[in-house]
Amino acid sequence: MELTSGSTYQAASKVAAPIAEHFAKHLACAEKNGEEDLASAPSEMIVQKIIDVAFWASLRKEEGITTRISIAFMNPDEVGKPLLFGHRLPFGVKMLTKLAPGVERAGVHVGVWHEGGELYIWGTTIQLPNYCFVVDVSEPGLLVVKHRRITGLGKFTNVAVLRGDQIKIVNEDSGLLPDSPPILNSLLGIDTSAVWNNPVNVLIQIAVSMRAHRRGGILLVTPSNHEGWKESIVHPMQYPVSPAFCGVADLIRQDSDKVSEIYWQTALRREVENVTGLTAVDGATVVNDQHELLAFGVKIARASWSTPVDEVLFSEPIVGGIPLQIHPSKIGGTRHLSAAQFIHDQRDSLALVASQDGYFTVFSWSEATQMVQAHRIDILLI
Repeated sequence: MELTSGSTYQAASKVAAPIAEHFAKHLACAEKNGEEDLASAPSEMIVQKIIDVAFWASLRKEEGITTRISIAFMNPDEVGKPLLFGHRLPFGVKMLTKLAPGVERAGVHVGVWHEGGELYIWGTTIQLPNYCFVVDVSEPGLLVVKHRRITGLGKFTNVAVLRGDQIKIVNEDSGLLPDSPPILNSLLGIDTSAVWNNPVNVLIQIAVSMRAHRRGGILLVTPSNHEGWKESIVHPMQYPVSPAFCGVADLIRQDSDKVSEIYWQTALRREVENVTGLTAVDGATVVNDQHELLAFGVKIARASWSTPVDEVLFSEPIVGGIPLQIHPSKIGGTRHLSAAQFIHDQRDSLALVASQDGYFTVFSWSEATQMVQAHRIDILLI
């Protein structure tokens, strides 16, 4: 595709400049810090064209199946073992639609580069350089712009989400607000860890898995040094776990020098799905901060000594997002209200709430504002 100005998908032209600026800024900073294995920065025109083609491809079908594909802008020389096609393929809607059935598996990316003012497809790759510009076609009309974390571990960092004419650009400064929960800071790339068994990295994988089953659910993360959380639960509990199940916890405790990353990722995925599947059961699932499973299907109730939660500080980490003080029922249904009440009572805990419609909210207590805060983070989990 020739790199000419103009786009038939208007949202592409609106987000091209801030996205190009994001990658240029981070790549320059990484280079200054001596980081290696860095990708090439995409120009504003390249960002616009790739998003434009990806959007229209997302609306196409091949043999009745919608297009799902991940597009990575990179020179094939920037990756160790690329799968190179015998000749260059034109970068266009029709070609992406034809290729999609063969590259829709997670972790496979279609490589795109430019030469002589044109974009072309050179092959596929399962490896990416740091800060590589990636556009993921998740479902019809839904695009996610992201890049690989500098540590190479865990979920990619999302930069923007485009759903039809709805545009959300991630505000990286959101995590700088007082009392931001660690899971938000890590997803924003503010406070990431290169250690594969870091508890926050594991919690992110749990959140992604919770959202993926699309049945909705609540996960309560409680302190391991006391059982005060039981004061905010209806008794008797229908599904207590005794002794506590330690599948995920045992993985985290393993020595990272003695276990390969591939082994850990496979084992973690299995153990995480074992736990997060239970969040689909009516009620809340309870784990402690060591990721030991304590109960599931529990009913949340206001503690006998507490008061009803009237307001929470609601925010979303997007450009233009303004924190609002609202009643928790305005965020969602009974799940959100009960999760907010739980955190209002158990202020050293964390509550993760997945909605059936894909929304995902983290509830925590803010000492600075003396309020329950609700961070909607689904834009970072897609």
